[in-house]
Amino acid sequence: MRSRRRFCCSVLAAVAALLVGFPPGLAFPQGTRGGTITFALYQEPELLNRYIGTQTALSEVTTFIVEGLVDYNEKGEFFPRLATEIPTRQNGGVSADGKSITYHLREGLKWSDGESVSCEDVKFTWQAVSHPKSGAAYTSGFRDIERVECPSPTTVVVVYKTFYAPYLDQFTRGILPKHATGDPAEMTRWAYNRKPVGTGPFALLEWVSGDHITLIRNRFYRDSPKPFLNAVIIRVTPSREVGTQLIKTGEVDIVWDLIEANVPELRPVPGVKIGAAPGPNAERLLLNLADPALDGPPAAEVAKRPHPILGDVRVREAIELGINKQEINEKLLFGLATPGTNELHIGWAKCVTRVTEYSPDRARQLLDQAGWKNGPDGIRVAQGAKFAKDGMRLRLKLQTTTGNKLREQVEQLLIDYMKQIGLEFYIENVPSPVLFGSWSSGAFRKHGQFDVVMYTTNPDADPHSQIEGYFASWKMPTAANGGDGFNYARWSNQVADDNIKLAGSSADLSVRKKAYCAAMDEVVKDRPHIYLYGRSQIHGYRERLQGWVLNVWTNVGWNAQDWSLK
Repeated sequence: MRSRRRFCCSVLAAVAALLVGFPPGLAFPQGTRGGTITFALYQEPELLNRYIGTQTALSEVTTFIVEGLVDYNEKGEFFPRLATEIPTRQNGGVSADGKSITYHLREGLKWSDGESVSCEDVKFTWQAVSHPKSGAAYTSGFRDIERVECPSPTTVVVVYKTFYAPYLDQFTRGILPKHATGDPAEMTRWAYNRKPVGTGPFALLEWVSGDHITLIRNRFYRDSPKPFLNAVIIRVTPSREVGTQLIKTGEVDIVWDLIEANVPELRPVPGVKIGAAPGPNAERLLLNLADPALDGPPAAEVAKRPHPILGDVRVREAIELGINKQEINEKLLFGLATPGTNELHIGWAKCVTRVTEYSPDRARQLLDQAGWKNGPDGIRVAQGAKFAKDGMRLRLKLQTTTGNKLREQVEQLLIDYMKQIGLEFYIENVPSPVLFGSWSSGAFRKHGQFDVVMYTTNPDADPHSQIEGYFASWKMPTAANGGDGFNYARWSNQVADDNIKLAGSSADLSVRKKAYCAAMDEVVKDRPHIYLYGRSQIHGYRERLQGWVLNVWTNVGWNAQDWSLK
């Protein structure tokens, strides 16, 4: 790793070079304005297009650059970003049948390259994301849109084919600049993916792979004199542990995604504060129900060629019963997390599910019943198993991201737990961009060529995109749909499908919640995901950073325009 001095000098020299050309009207006033903060991020993005990339690290960077029409505040409530107000029936923004949604853009909006923002950019975003060859991963709702009308440059009318309940969530990921992107069919190859043009408070200056990403003030940002900072440097670190050391020494101002075990370590450090609150994140095992030799199989093919081990629900249940979730919480998370239950453990759609018991005896019984008999070395082999050939070992590959000590520790516990019931886990961890890569990059998670992967993901305050994306049978990534969706488990369940459709088409929140929880009941029963623990959102920051507000529903930099230095 380069020295602190070399790192800062090279980055700040580049920043200074760009700032020289800023017009006089953007000169920094005296006081708290100005200065640079450094943000430690222990995962590097594969790319910076939020519609085709799925890494959390990607959105942690792009939140400084790219904005949507509306967004979530720290209370989980919608507030307007590029729009002037939240569309409602009362203000005329929502039609009587709920199928027509009107947004009014703020006057004078500009992209970070100085071009004007208009309704045509919103229309293009819809066209690009819904294009069958775009490679977009986040398409929920976009293909339910019939058309986008532009009666004026600042008026956007989104017309749905049928009522779409989470319509406000539709454009939260950002608006794409029509002039600075390209052919929707070529989205995975856009230059934009490496250097996005946005409307946010900061613009991308440079990206040095494996080292840092430099963001500078967007001189065309709408809300002068904001942002108050000159620059934000995203420093790519090899691990969370390196980030915690850097914030102790004052070399970084923010360290992202701490774990509960970091809290007692950092709390007594002078000048360091902890921002923490229960969040929607859930660490889970995601189990592949399809034969991993297949490449992106659709539901019909999965039914014909299930995973030889994990295709049997009894094996999946045995795995969960063999995991001591409480011990993971107590040993590795200081008892500060909550044992995992289901996808919706917080928020208005919260579903109450009891924690699965820890019962290795019951797990062994299930494996016996499933045709997996004890082998001479303690690892079971197939003898009359439902999908496996006789003699096959009960052996599965477990994968997660490198550079994450907590996950590595959890893996070791899982290996021990599974050994007690006669199942062998072996580890092949990979860097974040490899695990969370896109369909076009050949990422094995997208293409279904894995056994078990472990990571954290979470729903938005409106959970529909997450629930549909991960659990609807039509959201299995395939060649035919260009890799759309996150149903990497390749799970099909008619009851869940019906309830997901109901939840997405009802205006009644109580109906939606009941439908989501009915779908979650099926997930809990079938176990395409096994939830290990519910995570709090925890970040560390130096007290010299002013104005940051913790928001568990979105990214650290959600209000970066208000940040300043003491």
